[in-house]
Amino acid sequence: MERLVRDIFRSGGYVFATGAREIAARAGHRRPALLASNENPFPPSPRAISAAGEALATVNRYPDETGRELIAALERCHGRYRFVTGVGMDGVIETVIRTLVSPGDRVAVLEPTFSFYGLAARAQGAVVERIARESDFSVDPGRVVRAAGDAKLTFLCSPNNPTGNATPPAIVREIAEGLDGMLFLDNAYVEFSGIDYRPLLECPNIILGRTFSKAYALAGLRIGYAFVPGWFEPYYRRAETPFTLNAVSSAAAAAALADDEHRERTVSHIRSWRERMMDACPFPVFPSDANFFLVDVAPMTGEEAVAALAQQGVIVRSCTSFPGLGNHFIRVSIGDAWENELFLAEVTRL
Repeated sequence: MERLVRDIFRSGGYVFATGAREIAARAGHRRPALLASNENPFPPSPRAISAAGEALATVNRYPDETGRELIAALERCHGRYRFVTGVGMDGVIETVIRTLVSPGDRVAVLEPTFSFYGLAARAQGAVVERIARESDFSVDPGRVVRAAGDAKLTFLCSPNNPTGNATPPAIVREIAEGLDGMLFLDNAYVEFSGIDYRPLLECPNIILGRTFSKAYALAGLRIGYAFVPGWFEPYYRRAETPFTLNAVSSAAAAAALADDEHRERTVSHIRSWRERMMDACPFPVFPSDANFFLVDVAPMTGEEAVAALAQQGVIVRSCTSFPGLGNHFIRVSIGDAWENELFLAEVTRL
């Protein structure tokens, strides 16, 4: 019966950063430094934990299909924008694609970047147009507009994963104004940048995607959301999976938004250690506005560097699987102080 499986899923798929953990475990490291997945190294807000616990008592019922509580919390935090939600940023991305893209439509992706944009677009039957960033990973708006052409949807990540650099809002606006289709701006790491992209929502073709996985430390609950144009919201609602977010996730996210002090403490830690680690790293690094940074480990390959560090109990991410990037890069997340210090000690040995 395997003949029934679509060709696109017969090979490939998203690449997870799991192999290094196995190497570390075989080397006897029971508590390795986990710096591979851009996670928040600290637990979520106590308010979020408490709210999630209370919501557990209600899970015999379906959650509110409108996500009213979380939408209201987002409005209190950001203002009277229009919001949609999803099961992680990935869920938002999939629903946006489902809303807009028919088989054969073109979807443009600026690379190197998060591979799921292209995977999700191809799963919907789209033709993916890969647009290379400049050699320093910046974006030339004129070239993007020309290359995107009649693409129904264009994906731009800022700060970009895995390179870490942010695209200035003025450049994003120029791209959006030059496109015929929609622009999905992935802001998963925006809290670590200090850049406000919300004024760009004046453009009727911009969607700002965000997540509770990073700054809010709720990666395990899978909560994504997006600022969307008013005209787009009802169509997204029709395309999304019913009861998208569970009651526990929604309650935790709403409570986390109200704890500014907890979020800012985490963001301050990340920014401070990011600069310290980038300055001390003995290999070339690239500018970052995210909670990670990109390292060029040549003449080693990324896989070789990951394996060597894992032997010493440090888990980082090889970037070999990222389309449009060479095989000699690793991505290093900012962790707790002891994890960061261990990374600096062991990368220096390389």
